[in-house]
Amino acid sequence: MRERQKNRMRKERNIKIAVTLAIILVVVIGIICAVIAATTNKKRTVDKKNGADVQTEGKIKKKKVQTPSDADRSDKFKKIKYAKKSPDYTDILSSDVLSPYVALLDVNSNEIIAGKSVDARINPASMTKVMTLIVAVDNIKDFNQTFTMTADIIDPLYRQSASRAGFDPDEVITAKDMLYGLILPSGADASVGLATMIAGSEENFVKLMNDKCSEIGLKNTHFMNTSGLYDENHYTTPLEMAMILEYAMTNDTCREVLSTYQYTTSATPQHPEGILLSSTMFSRMYGNEVPTVNIVAGKTGYTVEAGNCLVSYAERGNDKYVVVTAGASNRWHVIYDDFQIYGNFIPNPPGYVKQ
Repeated sequence: MRERQKNRMRKERNIKIAVTLAIILVVVIGIICAVIAATTNKKRTVDKKNGADVQTEGKIKKKKVQTPSDADRSDKFKKIKYAKKSPDYTDILSSDVLSPYVALLDVNSNEIIAGKSVDARINPASMTKVMTLIVAVDNIKDFNQTFTMTADIIDPLYRQSASRAGFDPDEVITAKDMLYGLILPSGADASVGLATMIAGSEENFVKLMNDKCSEIGLKNTHFMNTSGLYDENHYTTPLEMAMILEYAMTNDTCREVLSTYQYTTSATPQHPEGILLSSTMFSRMYGNEVPTVNIVAGKTGYTVEAGNCLVSYAERGNDKYVVVTAGASNRWHVIYDDFQIYGNFIPNPPGYVKQ
């Protein structure tokens, strides 16, 4: 009898020990899972801030680009030569391409390989902001430098119905945030803010833009403002607009900004959560719609006088191309014209069979 009691007590003690160990194991596993979840959430938050891919309903919604550290960034621009027409240049006569002005630049060969009225004078509308970006990046020493936005900048733009990033009067904004505000939502408030911060006035900054045109070697481009608002003396050509984007893409910072889908500005009292800025180009495309081609960067434009415009940069392996489409009557025409041009007017890769 006594032996039985001992066995029972031993058994009960073993059961208690087993239960206790199981409880401890469950608690440890719970703690580990919580740490992993917290780490993952923190990484997602950091990735979102830095521009990583955002997932929506299990799918990658849009491509974003990570911002490298200042130590990794090169602010140098490479020299480019004036583009020439290819001996095999193709006039784009297809009714599937609706834009009246087109240029297709093969960056590797530095040749215009197809187009429509490539040397015609056009108003670039907000494609202008690519040159504004170039000159700003060329002259900013510290991207954390701040500028206080003013009503004197915003009010005239509001009256002119110019597109804006959404900065408020008295808001203190970093130069970096204004660069993204300039390109992604096509903010004229950012363009004039950058000009004032760098050169003291938009007029002085425009002189720097035209000096840069001469430095690049452009022959038929002249700017009157930083945003692309219509002026009869504000013009370029499809060929030279392609060269401007080609030049911008030789610089790491310009490439980052022009390639980004979304970016959130720094928190300010006026915008405690920052301003979520979205690219006017990547809001209309993913960039992978054309088989074998990736459209990686670009800038849209529109005024009543200029019509709808787009300058974009695409890659297929080591091959690089720029397409300019301008003067279109519909904002979607320039997007689908790009797909047609990249899909039908660049040489197919070896072994590629079109579906």
